[in-house]
Amino acid sequence: MDFNLADLFELVADTVPDREAVVCGDRRLTFRELDERTTRLAHGLQGLGVAPGDHVGLYLYSTAEHLEAILACYKLRAVPVNVNYRYVDDELAYLFEDADLVGVFHHGDLRPPAAALRFLVDVDNGDHEALVRSGSAERDLGQRSGDDHYVLYTGGTTGMPKGVVWRHEDIFFVAMGGGNPGGPPIERPEDIARTVRESRAQRARPFLAPGDPGPDEYVALSLGPLMHASGQWLGISTILGGGKIVLYPDRRMDMARVLRLVERERVTMLSLVGDASARPLLDELEARRGAYDTSSLLLLGSGGSILSGDVKDRLLAAMPTVLAISEAIGSSEAPVQAVAVARKQGTPSQSLRFMGRDLTVVFDDDLRPIEPGSGRVGRLATTGRMPLGYYKDPERTARTFVEVDGVRWSLPGDMATVDADGTIRLLGRGSLCINTGGEKVYPEEVEAVLKGHPLVQDAVVVGLPDERWGQRVVAVVSPRDAGDPPTLESLQAHCRTHLAGYKVPRALHVVEHVERSPAGKADYAWASGVAGSA
Repeated sequence: MDFNLADLFELVADTVPDREAVVCGDRRLTFRELDERTTRLAHGLQGLGVAPGDHVGLYLYSTAEHLEAILACYKLRAVPVNVNYRYVDDELAYLFEDADLVGVFHHGDLRPPAAALRFLVDVDNGDHEALVRSGSAERDLGQRSGDDHYVLYTGGTTGMPKGVVWRHEDIFFVAMGGGNPGGPPIERPEDIARTVRESRAQRARPFLAPGDPGPDEYVALSLGPLMHASGQWLGISTILGGGKIVLYPDRRMDMARVLRLVERERVTMLSLVGDASARPLLDELEARRGAYDTSSLLLLGSGGSILSGDVKDRLLAAMPTVLAISEAIGSSEAPVQAVAVARKQGTPSQSLRFMGRDLTVVFDDDLRPIEPGSGRVGRLATTGRMPLGYYKDPERTARTFVEVDGVRWSLPGDMATVDADGTIRLLGRGSLCINTGGEKVYPEEVEAVLKGHPLVQDAVVVGLPDERWGQRVVAVVSPRDAGDPPTLESLQAHCRTHLAGYKVPRALHVVEHVERSPAGKADYAWASGVAGSA
């Protein structure tokens, strides 16, 4: 047997058939029920002409049907393709054509663009259930392979969406827990049955006291949607670890609803999208102290956006049972390049400081490792298991996945420096770098400092044309209190205690709300428009 995601899921379902696997609103599915429904759905898709290797679009919110469609495609050896429901017409049309979709699952209010498709499945009008009912429950869909493709479309920070192509085996070990989240990866596919039976602690295991077996049940809730890497990877890795994934069912994020779900489902691991979700969560916790029971929570995770140091400390104070907050630098091309772990401690937590992995370095322009403590800026690079490349884009593949001295490396574009002790200081994407008077300014570094100001709720930094300096640094911020916004002078004074003078914002634009994607990524095009039009 290979490390194929569908094969592994079926092994887990056979091992713990009566455990709950998925909760979404009022829907609850055991592993047995999820396995049978996804097998039937795979047969239903087969009846529509879907064949191994075909690409099927998932233009869906985070629902049980979304997860079922993912697993059904794996079972059929088809390739589910995530479609961002925030995309506008041009982006959707590009993705549908570029991804070679043969059909699309969609919600009724999400209208797929005109495209040459074999079928549409509207999950709100009964199409999905009809397909499930039409299919056989027999697992007779043929032999699968660890070489089957897993494709994740990502918009990144600039440009049209691009499809990152992985092998099932590689994505399983790099981003989906390796069959034993929080512990050593399994060595054989059949070993997943043992890890599922023996431990339910999963990611919290490294932070438990010696001899503490952890909770009776591992329950995860992601505030990142299934259409994005963070939500999808947590959902699938939780299931492949024999845990329960709780899907947030509403279109709009309501932190009171999130905290009620934590209490009702006894969630042990909550995955955040940086400050974009952590700050409103804290606002609700601190405004209604004692209103929510978060005693089941052991671990918080975060990725996809900055998690400020002061926010980490406030989270740990607001939720006493949380053992640690785990934060990762990653992307669709390199899921975990470096990590930061915050625990209750005497010193304040930091922002944008990470511990490098053995497989991660910072390369200079000549693709040589930067000397720790030199202060030089380079590109984060990761080796080991990685994508095959970008779908139908050999030129971009060659730029991102490079060979150095016979070793293949992934360089998605994050810029960083390395301290003398090996700590990686993340600066941000090179494509967003602001050049002011010949000096380079990375927006995320400035944003992290701005969000440490007591009057700032959220911040995005962009560069605008400047006759003298080429570009000037401009801050777009939303205030904690609309009636008490920060002034440019107060922000500049705050920044000068943390940043070199050329990095300090020269202009400020206060907005009611900073636009971000569901994955927490800043909308820099929007921010540039706001800053440029004011």
